Amino acid sequence: MTTTVFSVPGMTCGHCKQAVTTEVGKIAGVSDVDVDLDSKKVTVTSSQPLSWSVLASAVDEAGFEAIAN
Repeated sequence: MTTTVFSVPGMTCGHCKQAVTTEVGKIAGVSDVDVDLDSKKVTVTSSQPLSWSVLASAVDEAGFEAIAN
């Protein structure tokens, strides 16, 4: 398992959290997505390393911008 952590500073509410969780969860190999609204951090667990472009695209699809930590 691989864990990736990044920031999504624009998230402010439960709807934001759900949108990011849903889109990132659609990525092949992702087994868990944990979004912390207080810290604006997203922790993704996957069966293999994920490319930054794939993660950033999923977050963009949710309407937000991902920032690498």
